[in-house]
Amino acid sequence: MELTVAKVFMLTGGIMVFPVLAFVTSLLVWPGALLKAYNWFWRRRLGLVVRYSYSGSYSFCYSSRGTPGGAAPSLLLLHGFSATKDMWLPVVNYLPRDLHVVCLDMPGHEGTSRTCAEDYSIQGQFVESVGLDKRPFHLVGTSMGGNVAGVYAARYSSHLSSVTLVCPGGLNYPTDSEFISRLRELEKNMEQEESIPLIPRTLQELDDMLNLCCHTPPNLPRQVLRGLLANRIPNNGFYKEVFMEIVGEKSRHSLQDHLHQITAPLQVVWGKQDQVLDVSGAAVIQTALPRCQVEVLDSCGHSVALERPRKLAKLIGDFLSAQDGRDAKKRS
Repeated sequence: MELTVAKVFMLTGGIMVFPVLAFVTSLLVWPGALLKAYNWFWRRRLGLVVRYSYSGSYSFCYSSRGTPGGAAPSLLLLHGFSATKDMWLPVVNYLPRDLHVVCLDMPGHEGTSRTCAEDYSIQGQFVESVGLDKRPFHLVGTSMGGNVAGVYAARYSSHLSSVTLVCPGGLNYPTDSEFISRLRELEKNMEQEESIPLIPRTLQELDDMLNLCCHTPPNLPRQVLRGLLANRIPNNGFYKEVFMEIVGEKSRHSLQDHLHQITAPLQVVWGKQDQVLDVSGAAVIQTALPRCQVEVLDSCGHSVALERPRKLAKLIGDFLSAQDGRDAKKRS
């Protein structure tokens, strides 16, 4: 039986329509799963492989590219509060392919074991479990991850060649940010079930969070926002526990208390329009450590890795090259 041109067109058209319909259905019904699939695809395109490392019964999840032992030190990237290792994908996209890069899910986040709210630091366990302590590496941390990175640098200076802190938490900021001002209002009304600005429960609250974290918020389709929210909501209880821990008296100024112990070369990057942690924190670090290198990015908020990924990757690369040049002079 011969197929007419019209029938062939209808048949092939039907074959093409099926995956399109499947994609649209997934976007409408499971937007969170589709976002995870998108991150999987992006990791694959960038050459990042998801791995697991164990310290006793504790499991760390991380993605990595390349192998240690090259001309440049390995990079360990620590994400911020309620984010995951995938927040670094835009930055890794602009990093040289020959760099050994490791993006870690912080304790309790995404694929890394969850124990208790106090256990959001790395405390050397992960570094040792993957062998990063065998050779000095470069540590990068943003926001909560910047707090952890700074404290780690103070305690384990022998592990590090250098450090980059991006809008780090844990300081005594001379100027209150918009976020800190909101927190003070929340403290006055603790008896009410108020929303914490960084833990959204609705699409409107997610919009508010993006406006708070970004100087120029990304213009995301509604279904993408639904996917982001769907992936976050199951973890909101844990996020709240961690949040209360890091703003509590014990941890609120933990980086500030350890600044004087940081001996590794230090780079500080901050968004000038940061509404979460005020840019005045950069001056605090520079006062304590005058030899640190400070970069303030104009037209940029708290989410530097999202808003200025190319610039951040270049700053990190230039800083690594500068340290390598200094080391070469010492050896000559």
